[in-house]
Amino acid sequence: MDAKIVVLAGDGIGPEVTTEAIKVLNAVGERFSHSFEFSQQLMGGRAIDERGNSLPDETLDAARSADAILLGAVGGPKWDNPNAPDRPERGLLALRKELNLFANLRPVKLHKDLIPASTLRADVLQGVDMLVVRELTGGIYFGPRQEAGEAGQEAYDTMLYTRPEIERVVRLAADAAMGRRKKLVSVDKANVLASSRLWRRVATEVLADYPELHVEHVLVDAMAMHLIRRPADFDVIVAGNLFGDILTDEASMLAGSMGMLPSTSLGDIQNAHDLPLGVYEPIHGSAPDIAGKGVANPLAAILSSA
Repeated sequence: MDAKIVVLAGDGIGPEVTTEAIKVLNAVGERFSHSFEFSQQLMGGRAIDERGNSLPDETLDAARSADAILLGAVGGPKWDNPNAPDRPERGLLALRKELNLFANLRPVKLHKDLIPASTLRADVLQGVDMLVVRELTGGIYFGPRQEAGEAGQEAYDTMLYTRPEIERVVRLAADAAMGRRKKLVSVDKANVLASSRLWRRVATEVLADYPELHVEHVLVDAMAMHLIRRPADFDVIVAGNLFGDILTDEASMLAGSMGMLPSTSLGDIQNAHDLPLGVYEPIHGSAPDIAGKGVANPLAAILSSA
């Protein structure tokens, strides 16, 4: 296989962990006769500094023509001003939106030798093997919003979902569950939120096409508790953008560290190999406090590239 891979090393430890992932990919290429062409592009804080934009046009153009995108991490204290016209995280959100990356997949599987790294008891962690599917381009992160302004008395964000946005991510999660243990949990807050009531209704309709699946609908606050009390019971979990963002970080701590877990974001754009164009990234942040010290754990970036 020949593949063009755009590398968005980003900020902090991003360049360090992506460098190690590239080494592994090159070794795999040599062993199995694959050819990878890597193109380094700017995104995040470095892009703001050098191009004045967290997602430069040339970066987006390169990403659109790639077979895959390897991302390090974005952000850092240097760019933490909430009133700044651009922030590193906006580049990541824009990339997801422009490439229509509507689903983020985060596997959580514990190797027995890593169980001591978690703060939970070993007997609770035995058998943990789950996949969390998070809707990525809708919901409160992309709905209508208003900043507080100079008076600082009122601000709002809107959790907006449409039927097609819910359908496609639930169907993707259901297809994934069919290839696993055939258990799926859909997470919402249908007892309070109108958008969650739509989510549950649409999810129920979609999942009726999968009679082989064991399906549960669980409120997000209960799900946060169940993830800690009985994590081994879960197979595939699907949630909206905000709830999925929180639950995936919580689930990562089952493994003891966000530095050890990979993720991928997929959409409906096909690459030159008729496969979904995806962004592959570790779930950890830019960790500026250890950047440049040679101690950053590249495992999550390597697993993401796999």
